[in-house]
Amino acid sequence: MKKGSFVSVADLSKEDILRLIRKTAEFEENPNRTVLEGKICATLFFEPSTRTRLSFETAVNRLGGRVIGFSDAATTSSSKGETLKDTVKMVGNYADLIIMRHYLEGAARYASEIADVPVINAGDGANQHPSQTMLDLYSIHKTQGTLEDLTVTMVGDLKYGRTIHSLIVGMSHFRPSFRFIAPDELRLPETYRQFMDNHGLRYEEFTEFSEDVINESDILYMTRVQRERFTDLMEYEKVKNVYTLHSDMLTGSRDNLRILHPLPRVNEIMYDVDDSPKAYYFEQAKNGVYARQAIICDALKL
Repeated sequence: MKKGSFVSVADLSKEDILRLIRKTAEFEENPNRTVLEGKICATLFFEPSTRTRLSFETAVNRLGGRVIGFSDAATTSSSKGETLKDTVKMVGNYADLIIMRHYLEGAARYASEIADVPVINAGDGANQHPSQTMLDLYSIHKTQGTLEDLTVTMVGDLKYGRTIHSLIVGMSHFRPSFRFIAPDELRLPETYRQFMDNHGLRYEEFTEFSEDVINESDILYMTRVQRERFTDLMEYEKVKNVYTLHSDMLTGSRDNLRILHPLPRVNEIMYDVDDSPKAYYFEQAKNGVYARQAIICDALKL
């Protein structure tokens, strides 16, 4: 793996995470700098994206760098049969850094092993989304004042939700208590239950989205049921609207509760929640620019 690549939260130590959080806070204070002057960053998005791609590109532009790349693989030579290896090697000739989203799990790790420049994983299938995790961790730290000993409740698509998988790993350093709410079809993969068992993490699993669970939470992390991950659309139709958060469900919740969501949302958070001071998902998305500035500069050793 090219030194400086950012592929998985599992590659980060507790000290790495806290250092990136401090760096993110510095960029929030002053996001407009020229540290990337003369640098070119390539964004290779083989999967659709709005927030991740635009926040990475905003991060580069605010730091004085330039962006090349694509947001639709159908317009590239991969549609002609070019392999991922050839695409990555070729783009590495043009750019100082590659930011890549791919539909295959493990694609970012593979790219980091063959690239001549650092690679940042912007999401690989249902596997990992480490830059989202860093902005999530920053959002949690900013709203709670700590990452230690928090109760984090995750709701919805826990099977395919790469943001969920990465956040479990990222929070594992900080003695969390997890609550997982999902239908049986979308429950957390066994791999992550084993991970939590091996790390001595406390967790409970539920199928009912109750106010009792919300009231015991510091962070409520809602997720979208991802139609694009389903091969059986009947299965998707069965679970797509299984959990919906309404503002009246927050009546007995803790004052410090904050609601996060990686976005986009569909029906899992009603619009009446937006007016609650506990809704933090739009601020969370804004934090993505600062977190990705920190990740980019860390990857380039700046």
